[in-house]
Order: sequence, then structure tokens, then C-alpha cells
Amino acid sequence: MSSLVDIVFSKGLIVSVTPASNAASILEDGEEYQLQGRYVTPGVVDMHSHHMTLSWPVSEATEDSNEMHALFGTLTPFLRITESLKAYDAATKLIASGGITSSLLLPGSTNTMGGEGTVVKNVMKSGALGEYVVEEMLLEHGVPPEDRHRYMKMACGENPKMVYGHTRMGLAWLLRKHLARAKELMDKQEEWCDSASRLRTAAEQSRFVEQTGGFPEERELESTIGLLRGRVSMQNHCYEPEDLETMLGVTREFGIRARAFHHAIEAWQVPEMLKEYGENVTIATFAEFALYKHEAYHPSLYAGAILDAHGIPVAYKSDHSGESMNAKYVVSQAAVAHAFHLPAEKALQSVTSIPANALDLGFRIGYARKGYDADLVVWDSHPLSIGATPQQVFIDGIATLNAKDVERAMGSSMEASSAPPTKEELPRSRVRKSKEEAANFCALAKMQGQSLVIQGIRKSFLDNHQQLSAAVSTSGEGNLTLVINNGKISCLGSLETCGAAITATADGAVHVSLDNGHLLPGLTAVSHSLGMAEIILDEETGNGIAQVTDVKDAKPIDYAKYGVYFDGKSFARARLGGVTRAVTPPELPSLGGAGLVQGVSTGIRTSGTKRLLDGGIFQDEVGLHMIIGDANKALGSKSMAIKNLRAILVENRGKGNESAYGLVADGKMPLIIQVASVPDTQQIIAVKQDFSDVKIVINGGHGAPLVAKELAQAKIPVILWATRPAFASWETRESLPGPPLTRSPASILSEEGVAYAISVDGSVPTADCRIHSLALEAAWAAKYAGLSEHEAVRLVSRNVENILGLERSKDIVVWENNPLQHGASVVLSLETNEDGDFEVATCWPDDDMETSA
Repeated sequence: MSSLVDIVFSKGLIVSVTPASNAASILEDGEEYQLQGRYVTPGVVDMHSHHMTLSWPVSEATEDSNEMHALFGTLTPFLRITESLKAYDAATKLIASGGITSSLLLPGSTNTMGGEGTVVKNVMKSGALGEYVVEEMLLEHGVPPEDRHRYMKMACGENPKMVYGHTRMGLAWLLRKHLARAKELMDKQEEWCDSASRLRTAAEQSRFVEQTGGFPEERELESTIGLLRGRVSMQNHCYEPEDLETMLGVTREFGIRARAFHHAIEAWQVPEMLKEYGENVTIATFAEFALYKHEAYHPSLYAGAILDAHGIPVAYKSDHSGESMNAKYVVSQAAVAHAFHLPAEKALQSVTSIPANALDLGFRIGYARKGYDADLVVWDSHPLSIGATPQQVFIDGIATLNAKDVERAMGSSMEASSAPPTKEELPRSRVRKSKEEAANFCALAKMQGQSLVIQGIRKSFLDNHQQLSAAVSTSGEGNLTLVINNGKISCLGSLETCGAAITATADGAVHVSLDNGHLLPGLTAVSHSLGMAEIILDEETGNGIAQVTDVKDAKPIDYAKYGVYFDGKSFARARLGGVTRAVTPPELPSLGGAGLVQGVSTGIRTSGTKRLLDGGIFQDEVGLHMIIGDANKALGSKSMAIKNLRAILVENRGKGNESAYGLVADGKMPLIIQVASVPDTQQIIAVKQDFSDVKIVINGGHGAPLVAKELAQAKIPVILWATRPAFASWETRESLPGPPLTRSPASILSEEGVAYAISVDGSVPTADCRIHSLALEAAWAAKYAGLSEHEAVRLVSRNVENILGLERSKDIVVWENNPLQHGASVVLSLETNEDGDFEVATCWPDDDMETSA
């Protein structure tokens, strides 16, 4: 990655990769791209996607990924994904714009054997016919069907268990029974062929066929026999160690090699078992996505590094279905894995050569080598850096991005003259101390009244403490020292400035020496269900759902403050990301709609040191949450929901009542409306125009960029979770997907003067598993909105406070390295106690709350 090279490709194949030439041109004819030292990678390979089988925007009419019919049951190996594909799926272009040039398309995961998948190139109308033809999108188009690679989608665990009502042992028996039946037929076939091979004359052959009835076969078992013979590759959806072991055991009985386990979020717990029984099995997994069901409840953000250290190949993939799994961003998962110790080279391989080899296509794709497919991606920055975006994507040697669109979206062209900086190596302090060292350090730091001297602070983003803001330069940069003496901040400045304050600290003060320290305010997240539901798809772990059917009656409105708890695995991730406070509304149904009224949110602390009775809630009631959109159809229609909203405001304004409706109608409490579509957003603007005193806040904001001017005029702020949106649903079909295809949503909101903040993605009930990446999402948004680092930090701190009317946070978070880039670590977070003194709330947090110091 560090050396300059010239790459020549012709007729869809790479001709040469050589050291950069000093000559003016190395081509006699053809097109030449001067990249000026930009980063180039092989085309990204996504080995688990569902696009084209459920085309965007998803609807019941186009969803063809899972065959769930009593006629077939849980064993459907005879199905072929090619017969569900839609070559017109617009998501294909979006996916390619992220550098994903090849994808394995698979059936869904409801069936133990779901059918055969296929690999496509992500370019539409690419064939000779110039039409939407599935066959012409296949990677092996032109290869005789009998010689093509074949992939069997299998699944175990919760999905088939819950769909068909079997236990795990029942599903294992059904699979074993099916494989035994197929093996019996395969043995008959081999016996038949062995006998036929000894026949010498045509007459003997004729009699043999007449006597045996011909070659023994059953169309229903053909794919399974191909699996037994090793001609069909086993690609298995599986999460937990016991399921991995069962599948390896059952398939081993029949001589089947498990080529890859997909999702496999808990595989990191059993790497040696995988090595012993898995025959170099690849783990195709997620970097962050987890916690949404029981079998995804024991993840590790270090999983990739752990598996790699044990010699297990690791690939990152999308599971492309909804917006949160948008295949466009597969490379960002590799970047996260690198931040959590997966070496940079392995991180890049995890989305190129490793998945290519796991698909047995490493002879064509996944590498930039002579003779390989000319699938190449030119990046605007190091592909493992935050917000890295392709400036050009070549598939089979054809440029797939329009240069003018890229220029308009990103503000730069592929011919930019300056090369991006190299991704920094993981800092020394990112490698955690031993558990014993960390525990001893943190025990001292957390002692009541402990004094702290923190040195090596290069940059401060604090603007929530006036005395600290005045102590540093306007740039907030330098070699600063923070001194806290007996719970009070006594100095933030140069070592010379703080000399007296350091001397005055009591004996036993804890000294922290940082290499590249950063000070940030504690971040505030607007969460999906933090503290209301631990495992979204497991009702036993949540508070429950309050369905408000009579929406005009304020009495049944749910209040999160009465059901919130104060710890769990999403809390652990919040601490890892410097998120010290969260606004959390009552729980929503994980599937389906919720009518109009969701309930009143509460403000909670995430440190794990505070509970209900000792300051865990920092604000009882934050805002009344409502939903305008498809969720309204659970109780009627969207139009009726808008009518009811207007009626609520009319009937309660000026009455002086203290119900949630009265407070909202009189402008004393924010009305936080989750809304996605452009028409529905316009309806909310119209409501604001008629009720100007109501403090309306848009939550979500998919449609906001397209009506940004009107939002600014109406003074409606936005809590933007749709920073990288997708047209996955009918409601979001007008969303701007962002660079390199369009301008980013944040850039348009900034340009039009809309007040906005960044939140975790609330479009899916699994959003809080990414709460630790809140600062990174702000940095990503800021990159294309032209915002400074200070402005990026405010997107997830002061802006949230301003929009929701929250009391200013006094929390301080000490980071090693810049939290607006991958690889930074929280060292300490400080919060104030009831006496107003600072105390250490979090020390060296980790993603596993059981092992956090």
C-alpha cells in the first residue's frame, strides 16, 4: 500500500502491476488516469448479500429471499437464488459506489438448507443485450453452467428454530436424515457408474439400462449430492459455539467441508475448536452489529483480531437487507476491526482476498494482479480511515462512477493532486494493560476525592466549562495538563502554568501520561431503546410495549422514567465511545408499527455507577415522542395520525394543563417526531407553521435534506440519524445516499442553516449496538459538510443539548488519540457527584462489561 505503482488493464483484465513509471505515459493509446498517489485496492468482495432478491425499496411484492411454505419445510436445498433475482434492483448501483464489485447472493436464513446462491458483478445492464438480464450479471457468465461454482446456503440456531418450532436437536436430526437419504442415493449412483464403466458393448449397455431403469437420480436431492461430492460449497448461517459445533459434527459425518460460517458473532470464543474441526473454515461476520437477539448477545469488538491471531480467516460482509446493513459500507467494518487490533493488512484482506478465496474465486477476484479481473477501487483517503469513499470504481475494467457526480458529491475529483495521509498504526495505549494492572490503576483513580494529574493532552474540545475554555487557546491545541485536586479542577494549561496546581495536589495523586491526549465533553446520544430493552428480539429482557389506542387521551402515555434500568451491554459500548448521557424513549415494537404516540423520553447516565435512586436519571422528562409514517398504519392511516396530532395541539394549548400533551402544546416540552419520507416531513412543517410555539424536533431526517430550506425557515431542528441513508423502504425512497453518488445529507442541512445533531441510527431496533461509534459518525458527517473538528464534536454534545433543552453536561472524557478517527480509546470519564465534585465514573472501558476495569 505504501509504494507507487502503475496498473494497466485491458479488455476487462489486469495486464500489469509495476513500479510507477517516470515516463509521461506508459500507454500508446487508451485512457489514462493520473491518481497522484491515491490509494487503490482490489474490488471489494461481499460474501453475504441479499440485494436483487429483495430489491429496494423492499415490499412484499419483491421480497423473494426466504421460502417458508409447509409444502417444503425447513429443507429446501433444491432452490436456486437466480430464480429470485431482479436485475433492475437500484441498490446494485449504490453498493458498487462503495467499492463492492462482487457479491455472493444467498437465500435467507429461515431454512436449515435454503438453496443455492450465486456470485454477481455489481454492474447493471453490463451484457451484450444492454438490458436487465440476470444471466449477464453473473460473475461466471459465459462459463458453462455445469462448470460454475455453486454455493449452498445453510442455517442453524434461532431462525429455523423459531420459524418451524423445532428444537436444535430436532433440526439436527432432520438435517442428518436428509443427508443420509442423499448419501444413499449417491452410493447407488456410484455403484451404477462403477457397473456401467465395466460394460464393453452397446448391447451390454442397452441391457444394463433396461434392467436398472437408467441412472438413479432425484431432482430434489441433486444439490445435496453435489454438497456431498464437494461440488457445492457449504456457506452456513450460524452464531453460537454450540451451533457451530453441531453443524461441524453433523456435516463431518458425511464428509462435507464447512467452507464458511456466516454471522458467527460468537465464533471468537472457540477458535481452536474451529481450527480442529473446521478445516480452515472462514468466519464471515460483522464488526459491530450485535446484541439484537440471544445468539448475538456475546460479541466482542476484538473478535476479528482474536480469530486472526488463532489463524482463522476473517471476512466482513453486509447481509444487505435493510438500511443498517447497507452493503455499500462493507469496508467501514474492516476499518472498525482494524481499530480493535486486526492488523491493517488483514483488515484489507478481510474484504478482498479472504472472501474471494472462501468463495473459491481467488484466482479471478480479490487481488490486483496480472491476469485478474480488472475490478479496482480508487479511494479519496486510506480505505481504513473514517469516511473513506471511492472516487472511481472499475468493474471488469469499466469505470462505473460519473466523474461529474463524484465532483458534485465530494467537492473533489479523482485527479486531486495531494495524496491522503497514511493510516496511523495502533497507538501504544490502545493495547490494553493487563487486567491486573488496569484494575489496580482504576481502583486508585476511582477513590473518593482522588486527585488526578493528566499530561500529554494535545487538544481540548471542551466548551462546557467556561473556566477551562478560557484556559486554553482558541484552537485548543498544545501540550496541556489537566489537574483535578480533591474533586475540583484546579488547572488546564501548559505544564509551566499548572506547576503550582500540581504541587498542591495531595500525596498519592494519580498521574496519567498520554501520548496524544484529547479532552471531550461527555457525548449525549439520542438512543433507540437504551435502558428499556436489553435484547430487542427477546421480550423477556425489555420493559414492554404500551400501545396507545386512544391517542387523544394523555393518561395512557408511557413514561420511560418509570421503566428504565441502568446497565447492560449497550451501556458498556456507550462507555467505550465516550457517551456519558443518553436520551431514551419508551420501547417500540421490534417489528411492526406503534400507532402515533411512543411516549415521553428520559435522560439517563451511562456510567454504570448511578442508578435510579442516586442520580442515574439526569432529567426525568425530555420530550414527547411521536411517529409519523408507516407505523401509523397499525392503528389506521398516516393522514389520521396527522389529523389527531393537530387535534391534540388544538385541544391542549393555552389550557395550562401539565400533561405531556399540555406541555407540548404550550411549548414547554419538545415534540420529537420520528419521520422519514419527504411528504410526511412537509406535513410536519405545515403543523409547525400553524402551531409556531410548539417546539417540534425531527428525529431521523431521511427526507430533511430535500426540504432543508423550509425546515430552516420554520426553525425546526433535526436529530439526524440518517447520516448515511438508503432507499431501502418506500418511505425512504427519496433519501440522498451521499458520496460518491450525491451530496451528503449533513452538507445540505449545514448549507441551508438547519440546526441539527447526530444520533445513533434509530431506523432499526438494533441501533444501540453501535452507540460507541457516535463520535465517528459525527466525524463522517462533518467530513463532507465542511465542518471543523470542534463543530463535529458539538454535533453529538452541545447541539443535542440545545435542540432538546437539556441541562449542559459537565462530564469530561479523557481520550488517547483523536476520537474523531478510528483507534482512539477512552482512558477516563469524569462526572460530578451530588456535591459538584468530579469523580472517575469510567476507567479504561472495554466492550465486554464483565472485563471492564
